[in-house]
Formats: sequence, C-alpha cells, structure tokens
Amino acid sequence: MKHFIIPLIAVLGMMSCRQGQDRKGAAREQPGQSGDTVSTVRDTVAGTPENKETPELLSLDGVADSTFVRLRDYSADFVYDMKYATEDNFLKSKVYDCAECYVRAVTARALIAANKAFLKEGYRIKFFDCYRPLDVQKKMWKIVSNPQYVADPAKGSIHNKGGAVDITLVDQDGNELDMGTGFDFFGKEAHHDYTGLPEVVLSNRRLLKNTMEKHGFWSIRTEWWHYNLSDASNARVANFRWDCE
Repeated sequence: MKHFIIPLIAVLGMMSCRQGQDRKGAAREQPGQSGDTVSTVRDTVAGTPENKETPELLSLDGVADSTFVRLRDYSADFVYDMKYATEDNFLKSKVYDCAECYVRAVTARALIAANKAFLKEGYRIKFFDCYRPLDVQKKMWKIVSNPQYVADPAKGSIHNKGGAVDITLVDQDGNELDMGTGFDFFGKEAHHDYTGLPEVVLSNRRLLKNTMEKHGFWSIRTEWWHYNLSDASNARVANFRWDCE
C-alpha cells in the first residue's frame, strides 16, 4: 500500500505547484465603482536577476476600452511627476497614497499614439495627474469652489472617469518646455487665449495642443496642461484607490 501512496502524494504535489504557477501568472481584475474593472497586473520580469529592474511591457490588445490600466505597464516612454502624491500642489496636501497614473484603456491607447508623435520631435509627455478618485475631487472643490478651475464633484470631472490628464512636454534630457506658467496656476497667463507671452512659450503650447487634438483630445480654455479624451467623456465616474507597491 505504501508503494501506491508515495507516488500519489508526489503527483498531487506537482499538480498543486502547477496550479499555483498558473494563478500567479494570470492577470487579475477587481471591480471598480459602478461595474468598472481595474487591471491590476504588476511588473513582470523575464530572464535573470541582473535584468529584474526592466519590466516587461504589457499589450493593450484585447483590453476593453472601459478598463482602468496603469499606464507605465504599457509604455516606458513617459515621464511622471504626480503632483497630488506630494505636497507640491495647490492643495498643499498629499491626497494620493502613492504616485501612479491610471487611465481607461481607450485613453492609454490615445496617449501612447500622441507620445509617439512627440518622440519624433524630440519630446515626450510628462504627467502631473491622470485618473482622480471622486473623493479627491470633493476635497479639491472644498478648497476651490470655482467651476472655472475645479469641476463640481456633483457632476464629476473627466479626471474621475479616467479620460483626462494634466501634462506638459520634456526634452530628451528631461527638461520641461517653457509653458509660461507652472502646473495648476490659476490666472489668465495659463489660458490658451492669453497671448501676452514670449513666442517660444506660445509655440510650445501650440505644439502640445495641436498634437493632442490630432489624437482625439480637447483642451479647456483656462488650463494649458489639461486634456480630455472625447471617447472617454461618457464613461462612468469612479472612486477606486489603487494599491501601493
């Protein structure tokens, strides 16, 4: 009887190991608000320990447009300075637990396409903010209850839908292009229709605006850094918080 039990235990052990490997390699999705899904795939590394700092990029092929994805899982060509994960913002408060840029998959595809166009010119997109939980929107509204600058959370912002980003451009050395004002500057100098700026600034703003518009985004008059994707404007408002690593 012992001759049968020992091989059986070995077989069951191999099956358990194989199932554990399958679960570890599978992409996981968790529910967001109102039936939204959130891709929670994290960096996977192929090869030996010496290249474990280089994440294997994922593909957006087959990912539903409405799914929230972490942008850096799908492209290594962006730069990030997520202001609301620091105190360097108009709230003077850290409102994100950690710096991540989530957007809807449809927005991610458009951003990657736009960035490829910028790369041909020697620039790349730098992000200040991406998807923004509704609770954060409510906190912003309490501080600045002006719909010219902050969307009323009663209606929600396209940031809350994963279809808006706050961005600028950087050169090959990571230096920001001169856009005339800093991010979240609440004054006329940040308006697209303000022309009392040096030509180099106006040219930089035109490059950003024209390229983003060619890839399905539209701007708002008062903020040179803010861009909404038309294809995501009808998505649901969400309030999920991402996990920190």
